[in-house]
Amino acid sequence: MSTSAQQKSAPGEVFSGAFNTEHSTAPFSRITNADYEPAIARGIEKAKAEIAAIANNPEPATFENTIVALDRAGEDLNRVLNVFYPILSANADDELMEISMRVAPSLSEYSTSIILNENLWKRIKQVYDNRASLSLTPEQKTLLDETYQNFALSGASLQGADRESYKKISSELSELTTVFGQNVLKELNTYEIWLTSDDLAGLPKGIVDEAAQLAEAKGRKGEFLFTLAQPTYMAFMKYSERPDLREKFYRLYTGRNTSGQYNNLPVLSKIASLRLQLANLLGSKTYAEQSLKRTMAKTQENVYKLLDQLRDAYRPALDREMKELTEFASKLEGKNIEQLNAWDYSYYANKLKNERYSYDEEQLRPYFELSNVVKGVFGLATKLYGLQFIPNDKIEVYHPDVKAYDVKDENGNYIGVLYTDFFPRASKRPGAWMTGFSEQWVDAQGKDHRPLVSIVMNFTKPTADKPSLLTPYEVETFLHEFGHALHGLLARANYQSLSGTNVYRDFVELPSQFNENYLTEKEFLDSFAKNYITGEPIPQNLVDKIVSSSQFGAAYSCMRQLSFGYLDMAWHSLSDTTAVADPVAFEREAIEQVRIFPNVDGSALSPQFSHIFAGGYAAGYYSYKWAEVLDADAFAHFKANGIFDRKTADSFRHNILEKGGTEAPDLIYRRFRGQDPTIDALLIRDGIKAPESAPTLLHKN
Repeated sequence: MSTSAQQKSAPGEVFSGAFNTEHSTAPFSRITNADYEPAIARGIEKAKAEIAAIANNPEPATFENTIVALDRAGEDLNRVLNVFYPILSANADDELMEISMRVAPSLSEYSTSIILNENLWKRIKQVYDNRASLSLTPEQKTLLDETYQNFALSGASLQGADRESYKKISSELSELTTVFGQNVLKELNTYEIWLTSDDLAGLPKGIVDEAAQLAEAKGRKGEFLFTLAQPTYMAFMKYSERPDLREKFYRLYTGRNTSGQYNNLPVLSKIASLRLQLANLLGSKTYAEQSLKRTMAKTQENVYKLLDQLRDAYRPALDREMKELTEFASKLEGKNIEQLNAWDYSYYANKLKNERYSYDEEQLRPYFELSNVVKGVFGLATKLYGLQFIPNDKIEVYHPDVKAYDVKDENGNYIGVLYTDFFPRASKRPGAWMTGFSEQWVDAQGKDHRPLVSIVMNFTKPTADKPSLLTPYEVETFLHEFGHALHGLLARANYQSLSGTNVYRDFVELPSQFNENYLTEKEFLDSFAKNYITGEPIPQNLVDKIVSSSQFGAAYSCMRQLSFGYLDMAWHSLSDTTAVADPVAFEREAIEQVRIFPNVDGSALSPQFSHIFAGGYAAGYYSYKWAEVLDADAFAHFKANGIFDRKTADSFRHNILEKGGTEAPDLIYRRFRGQDPTIDALLIRDGIKAPESAPTLLHKN
């Protein structure tokens, strides 16, 4: 976001009312960093006045004047925050990060003031206690129940000193989680690894060209500058023939934020401690116990049951995979290797995969040119749901890399706006995500406000002589985030808090992970995967190799994900955080049961684990595996009826994508599937279980 744009009005005024733009999209050219702070301050004051009017309403509390009014309060504040936070993640400079630190306390105080507003809580409780006498729709019942539970589980009934403690802890947590996330981004951007032409053996031309361009831009032509940006790091670990450099990259990447200016170890320890204090205030023994009350899993025991169930199912397969890979590496190197190191896995796994299937992801890049992939992924939504994606140059974007599309249904009716932002830059945090500049909702006049959705990734950038060519993994990432986008775009809710991706976190990954299944479907690949030079479609033998290799390393991948889930649960199942004297030792003990490689001194995941210490996945990382069980089960239903079957797709759209959080997730899933999910489809898909085996139910209460 440029700060040099001509200021045309008082700071923050640009956010004072609905944007007078195409589809009410953000006018980025008129927004400067100087606008955010005053706009947030004014938004908070106006929202507080709206909350006060609800809480102090002399009329008896009703569903409309209390529950609905609360859902619609804070529109001006939402308008600025719905721009501020997406830009903070996708296009931030140091000034914007500093602003985020300054506004965090006031935003936390505002949120806490709502929860601890006694008059508001009394009115909510009055409506909730009278719910049996109200004629509410299923969505209205859900809104009432969710509003009540949100307040009840967030300290609304606290009194006296406990209320003040809650406010203080909430404010500290808001600041510390912001610091954690910014430390991850800031340290990542400090790494520059300079190599010479003698260091490049095995590396694909694409990342070599990018490294040469980065070096030349710094006046060092003839050298090669590598960063730890995720696409670069992953490619280097997979293809570099230099084990010493793979080890160097690995130690740098996994040693981030463990010391120095951006050390997150004391930050995460304090976050864990404060979360436990918060849970104790609210009557729970652990943060996980408190957090899981509003999830499909419900309890710590159910989470651990799923993790343990998958650990036991995949462990024999992992042992076989690692034995085979170690023997292969020994043969390749001409010497006995007893134990692979963590920095060896991607390199040898890629070699083995290539030998077994004559399949190298780099070999497939020419068939996944980004513009063709965009057509294919968009085309999937066209086939399943009749959606059309039409570029709209009238919609302003926040960076030249970003494109905006009008999304319409098959009858030409406007659905929403989709922004795509594909390439890495210093101002963007690593990873991939979907976010929204505006939720879908219906106002008091019955107007359906359609959503403005963004998908943000860090794909391999184009070079001077080559377009952006994706690996199958990057295509899968695109499909994943696009699934989230469809969940937001197709929303049909009346209330913002229940719309789109506002669902239980162990359900939110279902639409995204469901989409990933199409990557191994020939009928889908044939629709867009063409050589960007010759125009020839991807050969049948390569499609067969993608499909046949999809189970390769499945046990390793599962165990790696389980390690993240166990680590998250370990931090948030603590009943005494003072017992953790050494966070790194604590981490190692937490994931020992799924450890694959020898421990590496100086390496730790926790200080970089933004999902749980800076994002919304605290005591919730298990949800990726929980949702994976659901997505495999759901796709099995499609496979039985045809992967593009419109009747099945219509059911998925109407029962899952459009519903958002308007009804309980287990209820709407059963409505779509006709039964409760089992883990069988996942085990069968990964080659862990034979199709004819007896079913194993996903544990649920």
